[in-house]
Amino acid sequence: MTRKLLIVGAAFAALSIAACGQKTDETKGAATPAEQAATPDANPSATVPTPANEAAAPDFVAKAAASDMFEIEAAKVALKRSTNADVKKFAQAMIDAHTATSAALKAAVAASGATITIPTALPEDLQGDLDDLNKADAKDFDKKYADDQVDAHQAALNLLQRYAQDGDVAAIKTFAAETAPKVQEHLNMAEGLKNGMK
Repeated sequence: MTRKLLIVGAAFAALSIAACGQKTDETKGAATPAEQAATPDANPSATVPTPANEAAAPDFVAKAAASDMFEIEAAKVALKRSTNADVKKFAQAMIDAHTATSAALKAAVAASGATITIPTALPEDLQGDLDDLNKADAKDFDKKYADDQVDAHQAALNLLQRYAQDGDVAAIKTFAAETAPKVQEHLNMAEGLKNGMK
């Protein structure tokens, strides 16, 4: 009986060690340039603020800047491809609003005195979303754009609210707190657009 228990215990220990080894490999795999794509903003549990992610100013700034860039580029696509007046009106409003928030983010970074490089290109995951939007079938385009806008604004709102609460740089926290209500308005508008297409 004791021998059986020892064998079972040894097998369990071996499995535990194997599982730990596997976890380490997974972690190693995630620590790549595609790391941000592995933790999408739309999944709050994947982006709970810690000193290692959005509570740190460089990470927040990179994601906030990328969000603005995506909104502007997606809106340009919508202005070219959509034939729906409401979609075009919303898209133009997004270009205007997110051009303004991009400038406000740059000003907040400058005011903070922090040395943070603001990205000028979309990360891989958002570039993929933009490519998908460009490739969308004409008859599905407006619905896809509206769906994307709801998702993107919800992700941006989550990001801003988390940094406004837990961020580590005062001037950038103020930017996040002041921008969140505007993004909430955009989210409401995007939801209205989406619901109007059902």
